[in-house]
Amino acid sequence: MKRRSIRRELVIVVAVPLAVAASIAILGCNSRTPSAVAAASPETSAVSAAPPASAPVPQPVALDPKLYSTTGPLVAEQQADVAAERDGRVVAVTVQIGDHVQTGQLLAQLDDRALRAACDAKAARVASAQASVREWEAEELSARASLRRADSMRADKIISEEDWEHVKYRVDETVAEVARYRSEETAAEADSKTASLQLEQSRIVAPFSGVVGRSSALAAQEVKTGDVLFWITAEAPLHVLFTVPESVMAAFTTGKPLDLTTADYPSLHQRGRILRVSPVIDPASGSVQVIGEAVHPSPLLKPGMQMQVHLAP
Repeated sequence: MKRRSIRRELVIVVAVPLAVAASIAILGCNSRTPSAVAAASPETSAVSAAPPASAPVPQPVALDPKLYSTTGPLVAEQQADVAAERDGRVVAVTVQIGDHVQTGQLLAQLDDRALRAACDAKAARVASAQASVREWEAEELSARASLRRADSMRADKIISEEDWEHVKYRVDETVAEVARYRSEETAAEADSKTASLQLEQSRIVAPFSGVVGRSSALAAQEVKTGDVLFWITAEAPLHVLFTVPESVMAAFTTGKPLDLTTADYPSLHQRGRILRVSPVIDPASGSVQVIGEAVHPSPLLKPGMQMQVHLAP
C-alpha cells in the first residue's frame, strides 16, 4: 500500500514542473512584456496617424520653338477623283499612271455609238422644227399683208364682212402655227442638249492640269455611274499640314519661314513659309493646326511625302 501512494506522488511532482515549463516557454516566445507593448503603442499610433508626404506636382516642360520640330504630309492644292458620269463600257484608255495631263484632256472614252445616233436624231428634229417655224413665219407675214389690204377694202365697202373675217382668221391661224412650232423647236433643242450632255459624259476628261496618280480604268471594262477611274493631283502649289502644341504656337505665325526636310532625301532642305494658322485650339490634344507652303518646291517632292518641319533660323 505504501509503494502505490509513493508512485502517485511522484507522478504529481513530475507533472507540475511540465506545466510550469510550458507556461515559461509560451512567455519566452513573446519577449515583450505587456508594459513594453503598451509603451510601444503610442509611437506606432503616432507614425500611422502622420499625414503622407504630398507628391511633387509635375511642371510643364518649356519647349524652345527654335528647336521644336514636327511632321506632316505634303498635299497638293488640287486633288480629285475622276469618276464615270454614266453607265457604259470603256472602249479606250488614253493615259497611264504618272502621265502629265492638261485641263479637259481625254483620259478614257466610253462607248457612245447609241448616244451619237440619238443625238443626231434630236439634232434633226431641231432642224425640222426650225424650218417649220421659218415657213409659218413667212405665212404669217403674207397673211398680215393680206389683212392690211382687206382692211382697206373693207373700209371702202369693196369686200364683205365675211370675206374680211376669213382673211383675219388666216392671220390668227398662222400666228398659232408659228407659236406651236416655236414651242416644238424649244422642246427639241432641250432634248438635243440633254443628248449632247450624255454624249459628253462618255468622255472622261481631266478636271485640271496635273499628273495621274492612280488609274483603275481598263479597256472593255463595264463601269457604273460614280465608279472612280482616275485620281489626278496638281504638282504645285504644295502645302504641308502639321500641328504644334499650345506652348509654342506663339512662334508659329503667318509668314514665318520654315525649313522642310524628308528622310527620302536627307540632303534636301526645302524652303517654306507658314500660310495659315487655325484660330481654334483642339481641346483634346492642346494643339493648333498649321498649313505651310513649299516655296519653289523641288521636283523631288511629291504629294503624300512625310515632311519634317522646323522653324527656319
